[in-house]
Parts: sequence; C-alpha cells; structure tokens
Amino acid sequence: MPRGRLRVMLGAAPGVGKTFAMLEEGERLRALGKDVVVAIVETHDRAATAALVDTLEVVARRSVDHRGVTLTELDLDAVLRRDPSVALVDELAHTNAPGSEHEKRWQDVETLLEAGIDVISTVNIQHIESLNDVVEQITGVPQRETIPDAVLRRADRIELVDLAPQALRDRLADGLVYPAARVDAALSNYFRLGNLTALRELALLWLADEVDNALLQYRAEHGIAGTWEARERVVVALTGGPEGETLLRRGARIAARSAGGELLAVHVTSQDGLREAEPGVLAAQRALVEQLGGSYHQVVGDDIPRALVEFARGESATQLVIGVSRRSRLAALLTGPGIGATVIRESGDIDVHIVSHARAGGRFSLPRPRGGLTVRRRVYGFALALIGGPLLTLLLTSVRSGESMTADVLSYQLLVVLVALVGGIWPALFAALLSGLTLDFFFVDPLYTITVGEPLHLLALILFVVIAALVSLVVDQAARRSRAAIRAAAEAELLATVAGGVIRGEDALQALVARTREAFGLSAVRLVVTGQERAESIVAEDGEADASQPVQRIPVGPAAGDERGATTGRTSPSSGPHEIATLELYGRDLEASDRRLLSAIVAQLEAALEHRRLTATAAELAPLAEADRVRSALLAAVGHDLRRPLAAATAAVTTLRQSDLALGDDDREALLETAEDSLHGLASLVTDLLDASRVQAGALAVSLAPTEVDDVVLPALDELGAGPGDVELDLGAHVPPMLTDGVLLQRVIVNLLGNALRYSPPDARPVLSASEFAGTVELRVIDRGPGIPAERREAVFAPFQRLSDTDNEAGIGLGLALSKGFVEGMGGTLEAEDTPGGGLTMVVSLPAAREADA
Repeated sequence: MPRGRLRVMLGAAPGVGKTFAMLEEGERLRALGKDVVVAIVETHDRAATAALVDTLEVVARRSVDHRGVTLTELDLDAVLRRDPSVALVDELAHTNAPGSEHEKRWQDVETLLEAGIDVISTVNIQHIESLNDVVEQITGVPQRETIPDAVLRRADRIELVDLAPQALRDRLADGLVYPAARVDAALSNYFRLGNLTALRELALLWLADEVDNALLQYRAEHGIAGTWEARERVVVALTGGPEGETLLRRGARIAARSAGGELLAVHVTSQDGLREAEPGVLAAQRALVEQLGGSYHQVVGDDIPRALVEFARGESATQLVIGVSRRSRLAALLTGPGIGATVIRESGDIDVHIVSHARAGGRFSLPRPRGGLTVRRRVYGFALALIGGPLLTLLLTSVRSGESMTADVLSYQLLVVLVALVGGIWPALFAALLSGLTLDFFFVDPLYTITVGEPLHLLALILFVVIAALVSLVVDQAARRSRAAIRAAAEAELLATVAGGVIRGEDALQALVARTREAFGLSAVRLVVTGQERAESIVAEDGEADASQPVQRIPVGPAAGDERGATTGRTSPSSGPHEIATLELYGRDLEASDRRLLSAIVAQLEAALEHRRLTATAAELAPLAEADRVRSALLAAVGHDLRRPLAAATAAVTTLRQSDLALGDDDREALLETAEDSLHGLASLVTDLLDASRVQAGALAVSLAPTEVDDVVLPALDELGAGPGDVELDLGAHVPPMLTDGVLLQRVIVNLLGNALRYSPPDARPVLSASEFAGTVELRVIDRGPGIPAERREAVFAPFQRLSDTDNEAGIGLGLALSKGFVEGMGGTLEAEDTPGGGLTMVVSLPAAREADA
C-alpha cells in the first residue's frame, strides 16, 4: 500500500487562519470527489471555523479520564476503520492524554500515513523543536509542545498561512481569536506587534531555508551541477586589501537589483597561515558586510581561484565579484595569469565581475621573492654557491682527464642540489648558472672561452636550471610546512601553558598577559580596564612599558571581536556596562601570522574578565544571600519556637485573671509556675537571638581574663541541675588557667553538656574532661549518643540548624552556632569529633593564660 501524503499549514502565531485554511482545502477536495473526514479539529469557539466543520463528516472523538477530568482526543482506530482518502488533523504538535496509544499527535499522523491516508494538518512556528528557544527569547513564553524538525521536513507539502501582524491584532481585538476576557492580556503580552513581526519573519525564513534545502537535494539527486538562478547570490572575494570596501559596495548594488538578492563575502586563507592579510582591514570589511545585510565567510585553500569558485558553487552563487589585480604588468608577465583570469576560466555559468579600483595596476616593480625559507638560509645558499663552486672547480681541474667529463657534470649538478636544499630557489638558480658557465669555461673545448659550440652544452645549462628550480620548489614547500607545524606546536604549547597555569591556581589574567609577552617577544604587555567611576586601573602587567616604544591597543570584549587590531578600545560587556578593557602591546609590530594566536589569547582574556566579573558579583551577593537566609530562618523561628512559650504564658495569665473560675491554691500555683517557666524560656530565647545578632555583626562584648576550669564547670553543672551521677568529670590535676570570658564559656559548656545529656543513653553518662597541650587548654564534652554524620558536622554550627525539626524542646537551633561564635570570639576553636566506640565529642580549645595575663 503506498504511503499517504502529508500537507502542513504553517503559521507564525495562533489566529492567522491555519485551521480555517485546512477546512477550506478539505471542502474543496470534497467538492472534487475526494473522501474527506475531520479526524480532529479545535474550533476554539470560533463561529466561522465551527460552520466549516459542520459541512464535513466528523469522526467521533475518544474520551479519556485523567485525574477526574474528561479529555477528548483523536480516535485513531476509528479513523483507520473509516479509511478515508483525506483526514484533517489539527494541531500536529499536540500532546495526547496519558493512556493514549501514542504520546504525540504527530505519531498518530504517522500511523495514518503508513495506512495510505493523506493527512492535512496545522502547526505554529513556535512548536518547531529547533526554534523553540528562539521563540522563547522573542515572546518570553516557553513552549512545552514541540515537533521534531525531521517530521515537518518529511512533509510532502508545507504551506505558509500568513497574516500581517496588525491585521492579526485587529482580529484579536474583534474577539475572533480569543474570548473577550483574554483579549487585553494577549494584546499586551504574546501578541505585541514586535513579537508578531519577529515570529512572522522567523516563519518566512524557516520556510525559505526549507525551499533552498529541497532545491539542493533535487539538484544532488539529479546530478545537476550548474547554477539555477532562482535568486541572485553575489559572492565578493576579499583579499584583505583596501579595495575590499569598493568591491563590497559594488556587490551590494548588484544584489539589490533583484528581489531577495543575497550578498556573501569570502576571504581565502592559506593552509599554513603564512599568507599576509591585514586583520584590522578584514575586521572593518566584515563589519561593512553586516551593515550591508550580507554574511562574511572564511575558507582555507592554497589554490585561491579554485577555492573561490568552489565556495561560489557551494552557495549556488550567480555572481562573483573580484578586483583587478594589484600586480604590475612586469609581475604579471613573469608569474603568468593572475587570479582573475583563472577564476573566469573556472567559473562556468557563474558571472564574474572584475571591478577596477584605485590600487589596481601597481607600480613597475619586480615580484618579491617570498618563500618559506628564512633570509639566513638564503644567504647561506648564496655563500655555499660562491665558495663551493670555486673549490669544486679547483678540485676537478687538478684531476681532469679525457674521460672525466661525465663525473664533472654530475659533480656540479650535486653542488646545485646542495645549494637548493640549503637556500632555496634563488641561490640554486644562481649556482646553476654559475656552474654552467664554469663547465663551459674550464672543461668544454675550446677551453677558457665562454662559447657554446654544441647544442648539448646549451642543453646541459638548461638542465642545471630546471633541476635547481624543481629541487628548490620541493625544499620551499617543505620549509613552509615545517614552519606551519612548528608554529602550530608553539601555539598549542602556549595555550596549554596558559590553561595549565589557570588550573594550577595562577591568576588567569596575569598568566595570559605574561604568556603573551613571552610568545611574541614584546618588551611589555598590560591589560587595562577603565571604568566610568574610577581612574585607569591596570589589571595585569608583565614587563616594563616604555612610552617611547610602539604600542598596539587591542579591544578586549565580545563587542570588540570584530575590530581586532584597532587602535582604540570599546565598551566591553565582559567588564561591565561602563568599562573598557584594552590589551596594550609594547615593542615590535605584530605580523599578520601572529594575529591568529592573538585572537585566541584575547578570547581567553574575555572569558577570564567575564569570570572575574561574575565572581565579584557572586561575592557581593553572597553576604546578602546569607543575611536573607538568616533573616528568613529568624522569622520562621519567631513564628514557630517563640509561639509555644508565649501561648503558654498567655493562657496561664488569662486563666488566673478570670474571676468566674474557682481556682484552688494548687491550681493557681501550677498556673503561676507555667507562666514563670514560659517567660523564663522566652527570655532565654530572646537572649540567644540578641547574642546571635551580635556575633553576626561582630559586636560581641568579650572580657578576657585568666579563669580556672573549676570556676566555669561547677556553675555550669548547677545551672543544668546535674550532679555527679549525671556527668563524669575528668578535669585533671595540673590544668593551667584559661584566658577566657568566664560568663561566655559557662554558656558554651551549658549548651554542650545539655546536648550531651539529651542524646546520651541512660546507661552511659557524658564525660567532661580538661587537659593542656602546647599552651592550649582543651575542654572535651564526650557522649555515647547517635553522633553526627561527617557530612553534617559543619552544618550543625550554622544558625537555626537542628537534628530534628519536630523536637519542640530543642529551641530554635542557635545553641551550637552561638557556642562556636562565643569560642571564636574568645580566640579559641570549637570542633566536633567522633567518640571512639560511637558518639560525639565536642572539643573547645582556648589559649592557656600566661603570667603576663594575670
């Protein structure tokens, strides 16, 4: 059975008329004799839509009960049994109710298509998976129901149902889209004019891209290599020279002559990165491309004409704009046809425009002998030719014979190859010419004359030159590749060093600045951040900057990415809305080949600045967040833990004041005791809260003095009402006095012993011990209770932390927090340790008093 065909009505927003268009098409097909049914359509109470539904056969829906609510869904089995020619299925991205055969409605549609039923459906642009985040950025509304792009691309036909944004708003205002109660909210939110315009553009662009993809696929399937001029696509070739702006403006005018014309700019870089180009000029031309509404591209290739033509064919370009060569006539004569002539020959059906400009034609000069070899190697090559030639001649003339001519020729040929290996093409050509003349003068009859008497002698000279040229070309290419590999390795090593330094904890900005100076051999490099509310601030610096040296200023920041190499800074979003970050380079001017690595370093600087800004912001917000957390916990504590003693005291006092109640002396005494205990507990809680606020504010009053252990422990036991049978004491005989505040330390011991008594089993008394070590007195409160897990030991010292949220007798969770604050305020520490055999040990460490403290 052949598969059915899918036809989708695509809209930019709800209310543009997708469902209405689908129903109209169904009505038209029914009039042509097609068997059309409405599988499912949502009318949204729109009268015109409902009227169209009534003219067609409707398949009954399936009811689904979900959490007490009855939902209606597409009855897939009923449609399959009906087996129509065409089924109308609304809202392709809809999510089916739980318990349905498929999770998504588009999966139901796939089943209908497999059964040979044609389907007409609808979908909005915001439901396409790849555009979901873009739509959310535009409208601020996330879409939970999406459809995979592949499903929509498999549709046999996609039709855009379009409506002008203002017309859609008018329909909405007239109540033709939503009920009157929802109109005002919709107009001021999702259906704002800017939102609708952006969604409409998004829908048009998505559909246009799909048309392009379909066209490319068709050409690929049918082996069509030629360009189809469906619309003008103009490619402008940029060399990095100043003529680029002229070419771009000419290309933009060509593209503007036809509706929907597209401008593309392309720059070809060599694989080894050695071809010179001005990054600043290219950045300015890239900005101009974007201003002209075009797009900038960069491709890699050593054969520039072939790379340009291949790019133009890949983009289905119809026009290619290049500039007239800047080479002089002599250079063109010596080096053969230029890029323009080769592009014209290779372009085929792409029109080529060669645009004249002010730099065309160049002055009369010889081409520069540039290559992959350094100047030093070329000098060594000439030196080898000048020294090796006479020495070889002297050697060969001393052993010359009648049969040595072949060996003489091969010896000079070997010299030419050696010179080519050392110095490249120009020294090799010089050596070949010099060797040929030397052979003719010293070894070919008539001797000691420059006479070419035999054609073979001339052929030998030509062979010398050819061999020299071929070998030197191979050497030159190898040198280029070697330089590219060495440079790539150096760049990788630099970036790895920078990344490793940051990972090891080095300051990222300082590491980047230092490595930049080392990598490019500069005298000084510094990163400067200038803010609106502060003077110039040097964030990081390496080397000593000299004002007399050349300086290059590179803007640092995402907004400056298109202007690398400019001489002035720009606002850097990574450094804040009113800051400008600039990288200053002191020393030599950087070559074009250095700019690529510099761009990577600048990108890392941008990330480091952004990280620094975010870290600073987080540090500023951390105290606020902590204060807010404490404030929230305090409010919760006041609302929860203070309510009980307040309620008890209030109830007791209210009962005592009721004159109509006959209370006995015992009842009255019990009520008074309840009120007294509640108010005493309330006072303690308020005191803890005040102490906590003092500790947090750093305003805790501490009076340090030498204090004996017994002077603190015994009053603490009295306050707790604990005797020898409740707590085991091991205070030691030779524990020196502590330098502490006795009142605060007593409260600490009361809290720690109270916790130990509360959590210790009945048959295991807590232990309070004292000892001295290395000038420190340690008080240990040891219990055999359940202990505290290691991961929670730090958390228990935070305010408002309790091991049980249901323990109403445990206070508001300030005990350990206050104890730690009191101890640290006295210059000591409070730590939690495991008790051997199970339990918890709280260790209070305080400095021992010296004689000078007495």
